[in-house]
Amino acid sequence: MDPFEVRIRFTQHLQHLNASVTSANKAAQYALKYKDMDEDLHSCILEQLERNSMNNRANIMYFVEHLCEMAAKENHHDYVRMMQRDILRIVDAVAPEDGSGAANVKVVRKVLHGLQQKSFLLAQTVTEIEECLKERDTAPDAIGLSSPLQPDVEMGGMKDAKADKKANGSQRLDKKQIEQRIEEDRERHKRLREHIWAVPTDKGGIDAEFDKMWEETSELGEDDYLLYEEEAEERKKAALEWKEEYSAAHKE
Repeated sequence: MDPFEVRIRFTQHLQHLNASVTSANKAAQYALKYKDMDEDLHSCILEQLERNSMNNRANIMYFVEHLCEMAAKENHHDYVRMMQRDILRIVDAVAPEDGSGAANVKVVRKVLHGLQQKSFLLAQTVTEIEECLKERDTAPDAIGLSSPLQPDVEMGGMKDAKADKKANGSQRLDKKQIEQRIEEDRERHKRLREHIWAVPTDKGGIDAEFDKMWEETSELGEDDYLLYEEEAEERKKAALEWKEEYSAAHKE
């Protein structure tokens, strides 16, 4: 395929990333299919990080971790090395210094720790970037998507739009972008919960928490069955008493 066409198609994959694993898999598989053009495709990632909406930048940030993981499994570590080389540029694009990407600071932290846990980044590198992120996490926590709060600039009884934009670092996200971000975050949280339950621990493939509960729960004995029968009998008596009271009240 023509190199220009490869770049165009990969760019389209990046622009259509969302919270689903499917979209990340497709983009990563495409990048690995054309790994002989890895430098060009990595430059596409940087370009899209610096040009797209904050929502899309967050999706690409998650994708970077996904790509590194898949590339390592296929023994193609060039994508990992390029990520390591440009990690500061990536972070600056996803959570800019001007505060416009404050909503993405949590995303950046999460991905950085994921990359560290998978040994793609050194702990020292993550710690140093964390220090920089402290100054950028300034957005209000209501939805986590609006730009930092700023004082109104009055000019002739009207708010100065330019001053407002300068104070914000960028314009506020519109309603559609906010709804999209909330939905994508919800999908990621849901997938994370499923992952926690689905992934076995090193303890014989049995979830540690379930194993602990199983060991602490005593075995059923004859006394337990007698107790259950007594409780069932009591529930029946209570139901009959309530039925009699209800019938008597309606007769009156």
